[in-house]
Amino acid sequence: MTVSEHDAQFVVDVIYARGDVQEMVAVELPKGGTIRAAIERSRLAERYPEIDLAVNKVGVFGTLKNLNDLVQSGDRVEIYRPLLVDPKQARRDNASAAKAARSKRKSGP
Repeated sequence: MTVSEHDAQFVVDVIYARGDVQEMVAVELPKGGTIRAAIERSRLAERYPEIDLAVNKVGVFGTLKNLNDLVQSGDRVEIYRPLLVDPKQARRDNASAAKAARSKRKSGP
């Protein structure tokens, strides 16, 4: 590899996390590399078969992105797991449970 070829390369981190494991893989990409290319080079989908790029959303530093978006040196590419519960519904359920608990305490024995 010549010096000019090496200069055209840069490193990004690819992150995947689930409840029991968190993994970060640094990959080297050529200028013009995409999020998809970074994930493919990380080989995380081979180790975690639940990763399906047709289903899982991706992002860079917490901002949703498309697989064909370009990455830059130092980016943190994140593979997101699907939500198991709608966050708004979870808040409603928690608020209802807390209200019920308060009512039960007020009415007492």
